Amino acid sequence: MRKPKLTPIRIGIIGTGGMAIAHVRNFKKIRGCKIIAAVDVDQVKAKKFAESHSIPQTFDSVESLLAANCIDAVSIVTPDPFHALLSIQCLKAKLHVLCEKPLALSHHDAMRMVEAAKRAGTVNMVNFSYRDWSCIQKVATLVHAGKIGDIRHVEASYHQSWLVSDEWGEWRTSPNWLWRLSTSHGSKGTLGDVGVHIFDFATFPAGPIRKVYAQLKAFPKAPRNRIGEYKLDANDSAVINVEFANGALGSIQTTRWMGGHLNRLFLKIAGSEGSIEIDSEKSIDTYRICTGKNLSTNTWKTVSTGSTPSIYQRFIKSIKSGIQDQPDFARGAEIQKLLDASYASNAQSKPILVRAQKW
Repeated sequence: MRKPKLTPIRIGIIGTGGMAIAHVRNFKKIRGCKIIAAVDVDQVKAKKFAESHSIPQTFDSVESLLAANCIDAVSIVTPDPFHALLSIQCLKAKLHVLCEKPLALSHHDAMRMVEAAKRAGTVNMVNFSYRDWSCIQKVATLVHAGKIGDIRHVEASYHQSWLVSDEWGEWRTSPNWLWRLSTSHGSKGTLGDVGVHIFDFATFPAGPIRKVYAQLKAFPKAPRNRIGEYKLDANDSAVINVEFANGALGSIQTTRWMGGHLNRLFLKIAGSEGSIEIDSEKSIDTYRICTGKNLSTNTWKTVSTGSTPSIYQRFIKSIKSGIQDQPDFARGAEIQKLLDASYASNAQSKPILVRAQKW
């Protein structure tokens, strides 16, 4: 790891789409860092973004950003197909990198990013943003400590409604949504987009997965399943039966069709000595637990979990301290391995074994 930096961390935002706004807002809440530059191939878009967020410099390429030698770290918020290329490019320049999820489009590319990060010796993190919820941090701690005994069964789901609800906006006329439905535009479907989150959300407390049996589907959404240049063929619903390395069984699912659920993550883990549950529609700073004497009466207790630092805060802290925090690129690559195995399982209509690493 590079020597800790004591002066304000200078940040460049690569990609100025919708998610970039969230990155800027979060970094601006943190003392000891400054957003210096915005990068986008569309300079009109970049300049408008920079003006809106008081960012002093804009660039039309990562090459020009690196040549200016004006930053210490980057936040990569581009569409998925560019994550690997741009991350490796920035790591070679010895920059600290926070990359949006999924880390890459394949485990092979994700491992190239891991190796580049090792060579660079800089902080590297993937934006599994739901790690920001205190409930999952506390649940992971309790499960790892054996609070519910040996894990037996896991139920995890990530449900969105934007294919049937106007609350997200009109997806049929917006490239920001349409590309997520089209494999030719780099989308890996709902599994790659938000399934990556629920894989991390489930395995963070429950541990690695050794076998997946996945079924993915893209339902008809338009005449000939096409809108303009976008062929709507990326999966929009996924159900994966899994076996964990510890022997537990589980079901992990995600869909964009779940009307009535704007953006719901649900996790229930059953063990030999109790069960524990998170439901984001109820709360992101509480969990429910049934253990001990409450097992005999099936009584649940709700527990508050306070707050936890955001990934943006942990990224900056890691740069300043020189101590790598989680989730790093290696973790992102492990989740990418599960995605790749799920795509292979669906294509071959059979379970796929995963060589899982311990985390």
